[in-house]
Amino acid sequence: MPPVSLLKIPQAEIPKLRRHLLAWFAKRKRDLPWRRTRDPYRIWISEIMLQQTRVAAVIPYYENFLAKFPTMQSLARARTETVLGLWAGLGYYSRARNLHRAAKEIVALHGGHFPRDYEATLALPGVGRYTAAAVLSIAYDEPLAVLDGNVARVIARIGAVRGDLRAPALWRELESTAQNLLARRVPGDWNQAMMELGATVCTPKSPRCGECSVAQWCRARNLGVAEELPSPRKKQTTQKVTLAAGVFLDPQGRTLLVRQTGGDGALFSRMWQFPALEVTADPASDLARYLHENFKIAVNGNVRQIETARHTVTFRDIRLVPFVISVARLPRIEGSRTVILGRFGHLPISNATRKIAQSALADVAKPRNS
Repeated sequence: MPPVSLLKIPQAEIPKLRRHLLAWFAKRKRDLPWRRTRDPYRIWISEIMLQQTRVAAVIPYYENFLAKFPTMQSLARARTETVLGLWAGLGYYSRARNLHRAAKEIVALHGGHFPRDYEATLALPGVGRYTAAAVLSIAYDEPLAVLDGNVARVIARIGAVRGDLRAPALWRELESTAQNLLARRVPGDWNQAMMELGATVCTPKSPRCGECSVAQWCRARNLGVAEELPSPRKKQTTQKVTLAAGVFLDPQGRTLLVRQTGGDGALFSRMWQFPALEVTADPASDLARYLHENFKIAVNGNVRQIETARHTVTFRDIRLVPFVISVARLPRIEGSRTVILGRFGHLPISNATRKIAQSALADVAKPRNS
């Protein structure tokens, strides 16, 4: 019999490999809240949250989100700001916006039921091939294999596959291999088993080959190159960015937040933020000019630079340079929000805004010379 694509394993061996991995998964799988349900809505929420985010970070967000929006209909009816507020701190906020848009489409086009059809699922905002395969296989037993970083790494090591796994041609081969390897009678369990193996045993660094249930079929282990694979990807050059932010503060401890929908607002996920801009040379002068040109605010005295903070978003290394601007009365800015500094409630703000607020609060708490 021919081997399964990239794996170079005789077809006759594949059923045994499947049995070993599924038995391991049944005994060793982590008890995660989204594994206690076959509800496609809840599985979909978990898959979107888990994109580029650690399991431990997702669990409290998942539970809080579903407590607020237990059904597709409740999510579809929600205000975007409420959805973003519950997502605040989880990052990659386009996921939340697309999730909300998709819920509205599912209610409008599919009667509030997550679609079973693969093409209909792919048509939803924010849903790609991986997410569609994951939800449909786990919730509906559709025979669709998932391919994410964990699964690709497992396949690459079993087959001793070299090269950039994300290169389009190689990724297509990996997709084909994953589909051929799929345990079609239990596709949901199989997909979760492959992902679990990659997340907990066949890890990017220091894989625990001695604990691997499919080690006997792993060419990388047999060749002694498991830690060398997959081949490292060429990293995108880190872009250094400096942002100056103005924290207005009145005697009652109130401050102003604005919404910047374009330009520098993207660095705050286009949510509520302190007035800010990217600067190159003189943060204080650039911020003063920005406030005057955009909000007709003249900053005169009572301005102090406070402790800077670091923030990282994908390939950007951001230096946050906040300034506290003490005022007798907060200026009027159209569309702004007035809040007590640090008390944001469910207002949707990014982690960068939280860091600026923390720096300002720490500065306010310092004793001042009379």
